[in-house]
Amino acid sequence: MMTTETTTETVGAESAGDALAGSTSGASLARTTARSAEIERQIDVDPSGFRVLTGDRPTGNLHLGHYFGTLRNRVLLQRKGVETFILVADYQVITDRDGVGAIRERVLSLLADYLAVGLDPEATTIFTHSSIPALNQLMLPFLSLVTDAELRRNPTVKAEFEATGGRPMSGLLLTYPVHQAADILFCKANLVPVGKDQLPHLEQARVVARRFDERYGRAVPDAPVFPAPEALLSQAANLLGTDGQKMSKSKGNTIELGMDADATAKALKKAVTDADRHITYDPENRPEVANLLLLAGLASDRDPAQIAEEIGDGGGGTLKKVVTEAVNEHFAPIRARRAELAADEAYLREVLARGNARATEIAEATLDEVRTAMQMQY
Repeated sequence: MMTTETTTETVGAESAGDALAGSTSGASLARTTARSAEIERQIDVDPSGFRVLTGDRPTGNLHLGHYFGTLRNRVLLQRKGVETFILVADYQVITDRDGVGAIRERVLSLLADYLAVGLDPEATTIFTHSSIPALNQLMLPFLSLVTDAELRRNPTVKAEFEATGGRPMSGLLLTYPVHQAADILFCKANLVPVGKDQLPHLEQARVVARRFDERYGRAVPDAPVFPAPEALLSQAANLLGTDGQKMSKSKGNTIELGMDADATAKALKKAVTDADRHITYDPENRPEVANLLLLAGLASDRDPAQIAEEIGDGGGGTLKKVVTEAVNEHFAPIRARRAELAADEAYLREVLARGNARATEIAEATLDEVRTAMQMQY
């Protein structure tokens, strides 16, 4: 299994509470940021030392925020030769929901989006939670390595619980960070693309990896069963929704990858701007206008400020026209490819079956090492 030298601070205390709480503190974040930049340079020189795990919950259709925020970066890592595993986290749908909804359609929609933007199933392993029993079995020994108090202090668990409106927390939601640790560690991923708000989950995986080694030992003397995964911090732009609020599938303020040109134009026509007819790129004072300029810039690979200068006194109508043209031109080939893929369910299922088989093979080998380390080989 490939490994990479770890230079981030090692978690040494028995309790992970301080490590999790401090994972986004100033000094720790600065170290993580510096290490992330170093990893990017190492990838450019030799990508073979890294294995990436990332993924999405199939709770709705992917949109432009996903594309510019994560999907393009995944394709870039693939092109650089980094071995990548992408999890369709279907089990995580039920952490905070009463049912799964139209999950089959959403999983296939995710898969069509992945392939349409350029992810290659020959180079990238795409799989679903529910299809990999050995991955989920890691939850049992991993749960023995964390305490109830540590889980409740996890910032994301706290935030998700508050978002439920005070209804009782499910056991799956409480143990969500441990499930994510299993996602990362089952394939011995040593690199996880994250935003700084997700660092506590990655720190939990690092704690689990270290504690497993300390408590249960190793399958072979020379190395721990699990590497300590590191963060590849996202530098992605934070796009707002068409209403000027945080882009969210649940708010209906997104532009989905599967939308056609007319639907895109209709959505952007309703986008919020402001009363000033002169267009300027001022993210702090004119966030809605700046957001549209940023979207146009990302879609056309141009400077948003330069686009603003060209529009000048053209007002919001001209701005929306420019954004619409840039977005539709950029996504035209992606949407054409997506339509072909969505119409070929047999191929999508074949891709997923191959990814699930590959992930299962790796998960079972990892579980075998776990059993050896725990002296549970009978």
